[in-house]
Amino acid sequence: MSDNAVSLPSAPGNIKPDRKKYRETFFGGIYTTNPVTVQVLGICIFLAVTIRVQNSIVMGLALIVVLTGTNLFVSMLRAYIPRRIRMIVEVAIIATFVIILDQLLRAFYWDMSKQLGPYVALIITNCIVMGRAEAFAIQNPPLISMVDGAANGIGYLWILVAVALVRELIGSGTILGFTILSTSWYTKNILFLLAPGAFITGGLLIWVINAINLSLKKEKAK
Repeated sequence: MSDNAVSLPSAPGNIKPDRKKYRETFFGGIYTTNPVTVQVLGICIFLAVTIRVQNSIVMGLALIVVLTGTNLFVSMLRAYIPRRIRMIVEVAIIATFVIILDQLLRAFYWDMSKQLGPYVALIITNCIVMGRAEAFAIQNPPLISMVDGAANGIGYLWILVAVALVRELIGSGTILGFTILSTSWYTKNILFLLAPGAFITGGLLIWVINAINLSLKKEKAK
């Protein structure tokens, strides 16, 4: 092995994880260490695509694929990536998955591709993807790295959808394009279709989740 290759730790990276580790990794990414509510990452895309639930679902699914695939390949190649070009290789892997997804959207889902615009390509610079590759995949075996990537993607997806439900309902009176609040009696609140609406909704969601977590910690401490 080259002197410049990443040196793998004897623990925990090269030790086969047990079921508890898989469980903690999965539920951690979805909730306890959620990339948005706990780590406050990926906010740029979060602000842009949550105008509609449909857009949020597609973006969330795209991120799940990129995170899972990136973690898998980074983990498989971690012993062979020279340290001095490690981040370049990670970005190249991320970009490959993003480009493939972008082309698939253009080929089979053109309307959605137009609605998302440049935001699919911005997944390349999303700090969640690079963060999981650097913090987890580079130190752990492939299978659990895939679990970590998928869990963080799911964690991001449900936050996107939760915020989009509120923004689309209040801002447009619809959910998934179906009218819920009729314009005959409901006046659309355009503020929720703008960036401040995303900040307000996201901030309140983060506050509620953190308040629940604090309450649960206090209950356990008693």
